Amino acid sequence: MSKEIEDHRLHNASGNEPFASVLDRRVSRRGVMRGGLGLVAASMLGIGGTAKALAAGAAEKTPLTLAFEAVRGSHTDAVVVPQGYVAQVLVPWGTPLTERAPDWHSALAMGPESQANSVGMHHDGMHGFPLDEASASRRFVLALNNEYIDQQALWAPRGGPTHAEEGARPAEESRTEINAHGVTLVEVVKRDDGRWAHVPGSPYNRRLTSATEMELAGPVAGSDYARTRFSPEGIRTRGTNNNCGNGFTPWGTYLACEENWPNIFVNTGERFRDDARLGIPTQRSRYGWETSAGDASEQGDEFARFDITPRADEARDDYRNESRTFGYQVEIDPYDGSRRAVKRTALGRFRHEGCWLGKLEAGEPVVYYSGHDARNEYIYKFVSDAPWDPADANRPGAGYDRLAIGAKYLDRGTLYVARFAADGSGEWLPLTPETVTPDGRPLAEALGLAADDLAGVIVNTCDAADLMGATPMDRPEWATVDPASGEVYITLTNNSQRTGEGSEPTYTNDGGAIDAPGVGFATAPVNAANPRPDNGAGHIIRWREEATPTAFAWEVFVFGGAAGDDDNPSGLTERNQFASPDGLWFDDRGDGQGILWIQTDNGYDPVAEHTNDQLLAVVPEALQGQGASVIDADNQAQLKRFAVGPNGCEVTGIFATPDRTALFINIQHPGNWPADGDALVQDATVAGSNEVRPRAATVVIQKADGGRIGV
Repeated sequence: MSKEIEDHRLHNASGNEPFASVLDRRVSRRGVMRGGLGLVAASMLGIGGTAKALAAGAAEKTPLTLAFEAVRGSHTDAVVVPQGYVAQVLVPWGTPLTERAPDWHSALAMGPESQANSVGMHHDGMHGFPLDEASASRRFVLALNNEYIDQQALWAPRGGPTHAEEGARPAEESRTEINAHGVTLVEVVKRDDGRWAHVPGSPYNRRLTSATEMELAGPVAGSDYARTRFSPEGIRTRGTNNNCGNGFTPWGTYLACEENWPNIFVNTGERFRDDARLGIPTQRSRYGWETSAGDASEQGDEFARFDITPRADEARDDYRNESRTFGYQVEIDPYDGSRRAVKRTALGRFRHEGCWLGKLEAGEPVVYYSGHDARNEYIYKFVSDAPWDPADANRPGAGYDRLAIGAKYLDRGTLYVARFAADGSGEWLPLTPETVTPDGRPLAEALGLAADDLAGVIVNTCDAADLMGATPMDRPEWATVDPASGEVYITLTNNSQRTGEGSEPTYTNDGGAIDAPGVGFATAPVNAANPRPDNGAGHIIRWREEATPTAFAWEVFVFGGAAGDDDNPSGLTERNQFASPDGLWFDDRGDGQGILWIQTDNGYDPVAEHTNDQLLAVVPEALQGQGASVIDADNQAQLKRFAVGPNGCEVTGIFATPDRTALFINIQHPGNWPADGDALVQDATVAGSNEVRPRAATVVIQKADGGRIGV
């Protein structure tokens, strides 16, 4: 989640013990401060399963080594990459996808049709889908999340938005903003000169916006919870919003993950439990789209639907359930523009940061992990009922029903939430109607639902997790999985709701999120693992699934921190200090080895004073050769800063071509970048000499000699 649109309110009043407290009991402060993380967790569990799995062949294996010199911190309006590398801008916001997109400078460029036919705003998670095997590293469909809008940048030629804070928004402005959100699909190719470009007018180019009609599938589809005036049967909805992290499937579809969607709605009347738990506003939505309702040009309640205040006798006659059609994983077929996207409700309803595929094995269930990106929220796992059949794997260039395969694996299964124990063990708690809560009641009964109401459990995923005693975390964001070992890494970005040492852990009803706040651990005292009030630096944890399907073992992989500070338990130096880890990707290089890429969305001043947001790299397997499995003071050379973004930006979204010669990242909300505000393809490392209208964009990083990235 971009810090530009963080919701700082606390919505979890469960009283469940937070991860910080668990870690405090796992690791003593004295141990941390005496010897750094090496004494704390190297290795808490001895995990680092890739090394163990390949121990027999370790002598013959050539270790993967990062071969670039770490770049220094930077405060410039440019992307900084290592010597011997180049970086170029690709598909910035406003890039025309079809002939219906007007010129960037025309008055129409700020209209709804332009935004619906151009690359959307504020790039985030993304993935590439090859169009054929032979050219998979040179030509593919780029699926790209457009997380949110910056109204000032969007309406800069007009001096800013109209009635942004109060009063009725003009219908055309609301439509334009609605169409700037969502997902972009665009064909990109590598040209003979080594640079990349998009293909205007490609049949694969399209936009899915906050107005695009979509289907509902899984437990919530067709239930009473999803009935609206638009879809009385509860099987359709309109739009996807605030898609941050992403996922992809082995059968060739894209997963866009709805994160900060609650803030596009407003409920000024009766408060439903799930409205309050998820933080739906009570006075005005983030952008005020609902205030355009009643405009003479409004069609099909396109604006009225954002006001979910109950106004009729039945749900099918108003939009009280509109928000219940949001908060899901959205599956998109990038190869077939005729198919509607499908919201897969079985994977839970919350602020999904992403959707990450677990280790894939024939005959075993398909597993996906997701974090709820908010302070003191939870980590989830979905396990399919259907075992994986390799015959369902993606076949680029072939025409078949990928969404039908998605229904097979994603509409039926079990959703779990994680509980972490101080001894380094963990448990996955099933969220099913019949699951028994710690106080001895079936979960459905504890939620006040009918005994078999799985749809109700899904709609109330967060309350269900509260009741089961899940562990509140410090904003779980992106995850990634080592495909060889199956070990899962996840970023815990930060938690500004942490009290000082000696403070009692209490819940504060910040922003009127709930009607009856409880007393518990919604704010937590500092501890050995998080020795700072207002944990701004964050950390990354790792776990390994155990033989029993509901057990796992965990450890801290690295703590964020500033070089030279006492609160730097991982011993980070000037060349690799970071804070607020966000994006994460395991770049599999084969032979049980890979590069773990770490991206940041930093708001922690001691690090921000040194550098802009950045991209770092580490080879987890290389740590094993030094007698450790985590980052500590003795292996700092293994964690290297690879790139730094321009001023004001967040570095996010990441993947590489199959041949690993091109690495794609996204630069979100830059302050004054790219250098040429009009060019669609340009050098990303050049800082402009004038003020420009900033444009989020994808950046392609390559070696000047065409070799593999990082090594």
